[in-house]
Amino acid sequence: MKIKRFFAKDMRQAIQKVREALGADAVILSNRSVEGGVELVAAIDYDESSVMAAASSRPEAPGMVADFAKKRAVNKALPPIQQPAADQPQSPPNPRVEWSQDPILVEMRQEMQALRRMMENELSELTWNNMAEHKPNTQELLRRLMNIGFSPDICREAVNQLDTVDNLEQAWRKLLYNLANALPVADEDMLEQGGAIAIVGPTGVGKTTTVAKLAARFCLRHGSRNVALITTDNFRIGAREQLNTYARILDVPVRSAGSVDELNSALNAFCDKRLILIDTAGMSQRDVQLNEQLSMLKAGNQPVRSFLALPATTQQQSLEQAIKAFSTVQLDACILTKMDEAASIGNILSAVIHSRLPVAFTTDGQKVPEDLQLARPHSLISHAVALSQEATENQDDGFMALALGGTRTHAHV
Repeated sequence: MKIKRFFAKDMRQAIQKVREALGADAVILSNRSVEGGVELVAAIDYDESSVMAAASSRPEAPGMVADFAKKRAVNKALPPIQQPAADQPQSPPNPRVEWSQDPILVEMRQEMQALRRMMENELSELTWNNMAEHKPNTQELLRRLMNIGFSPDICREAVNQLDTVDNLEQAWRKLLYNLANALPVADEDMLEQGGAIAIVGPTGVGKTTTVAKLAARFCLRHGSRNVALITTDNFRIGAREQLNTYARILDVPVRSAGSVDELNSALNAFCDKRLILIDTAGMSQRDVQLNEQLSMLKAGNQPVRSFLALPATTQQQSLEQAIKAFSTVQLDACILTKMDEAASIGNILSAVIHSRLPVAFTTDGQKVPEDLQLARPHSLISHAVALSQEATENQDDGFMALALGGTRTHAHV
């Protein structure tokens, strides 16, 4: 039997040294972390009886082998395990040893994943190039939708819903019509229903300005005596002062509420108003205090409708995370803000299509109340197309192939 000690920077290199020095039949007797890496003790032609005999004859021998042999001897000297009685609780079985963290297996798994990704990329590029040869109209439709900013799954589904694409422009108009019908938009002016409406959303999305626009819109139709404002934003002094300024200009009352009792008191004080708009504190969807702020709206003694403000300048993934986070209160609709600042609105349209959250209004500037419009599906789609036509750069074939990887078109497409 041959025993040898190995040092390396990590376990992978140590095992590799064992393989190179002792071969694949080597047995690892022990391992431990040492300064600068790990230490392995391995043996070849391992004979347990020989190890134990050597250790028993030299009990004072230092090193890992003697300790290993002593432990084996103690384990064998233990009495056999008795079968527990039927009325005694049985201890859970020993956990099964998992080798998923073995460095060699981890490396193999990573290499296989990299190989799979490489093959998928090659197949995606092959599919895209094949589409250019056999279905050029289908490829052009997908390219146009991706340039608008729609997510790949929406692009694929929209194209697959077409009966035929023999005439490119006719198919393009029908595709846009179908997308407009798929866009969830409020059927009527939800502001005219009155009641208490809270504007919620992340930080910096324009909630306070949107509240002022909604209040001014309602005042122009029904008079300032029918409108009241409430702010629950006790974090930013500037936001409260901004709302107070709007309230003085519109000649409407405003109150601050920092708790459920204060909110109920304010709602009771404004019970004679047709419309009560609540400006809430902006919080990130990852803020731990978000649920606390939203629960205050649900705990009130009067029903409060919630409109989520979503900025068109934000990435689709962040928008969908915000929708999910703020859905702890029942969202009645959303308001798309900063439409004038976005270079593309396909991302925000994709987010609302995925969530099925109706769009009630859009805002496209700082003017009160001029820069507030009712959401119209065909107008939103037309605006998205216009922005894509103004763009100076389009997606290249490499990006298109990867984004639409695995696209399989029907026979008619």
